[in-house]
Amino acid sequence: MFRASALTAALAALAFAGPALAAPPTVMSLDSCADQYVLALSPRAAIVGLSARADDRDSYMRTSARGLPVRRATTEAVLAVRPDIVVRYWGGDARLEGALSRRGIRVVRINEATDFDGVRANVREVSAALGQPQAGAGLIARMDAKLARARGAWTGEPALYFTPSGFTTGPGSLVDAMLRAAGMTNLAAGSTWKPIPLERLVIDPPKAFVLGFFDTFAVAMQRWGPGRHPALKRRLAGRAVASLPSSILGCPAWFAADGPELLAKARGR
Repeated sequence: MFRASALTAALAALAFAGPALAAPPTVMSLDSCADQYVLALSPRAAIVGLSARADDRDSYMRTSARGLPVRRATTEAVLAVRPDIVVRYWGGDARLEGALSRRGIRVVRINEATDFDGVRANVREVSAALGQPQAGAGLIARMDAKLARARGAWTGEPALYFTPSGFTTGPGSLVDAMLRAAGMTNLAAGSTWKPIPLERLVIDPPKAFVLGFFDTFAVAMQRWGPGRHPALKRRLAGRAVASLPSSILGCPAWFAADGPELLAKARGR
């Protein structure tokens, strides 16, 4: 009787342990934003492909990408390794998702996010698909902790976001959410992304600029962009309160909270 009971208990334990011991799904990412999610949420051994930009300077997880295979965002490249899951933000052409789905490969999309609730939804969806909900919850917890530390740092003071190409962004963008999370009032209004006349910035510059994308090599070579104009550079001197790195700006992900954190530090928080 004891042996039978022990055997029954052992078999039951194995049945419950089966899903936990199952190998994680193999995964491939199709673009730089998808790379960040896959590198942060998937076990390294399960990653069968990253995009060619996974270790570029503007890749937040670039250090983790070293040594992992790089593949093109094409149907043929994906089918060559047949991952269980493909993660994409914008990578691949319009037909790729349907072609993969018809062949039994699940495609998980990262959605555009205009606020931190949207980021939370992305992290939860991708982490659940990869079988790593606890890892996703950890990313959200760290993001929320940064947001809490940055909250209200600028006490409503106005600032203008500005890129080297002369563009800014208003309400309805994740950058706007970053500024507001640090307690700034965004001076840009109207359409989400729009150019700002150089003359306006030179004649009547705002008291505070928040710069974005000024750190990348490609931008450094744009010598004739509005952001490189000598007159404007003189106005930026002493008015640029922070420069947000490109690695936190190009993807609606948990590290967007690094923006408010940097702004709060610039304020002495």
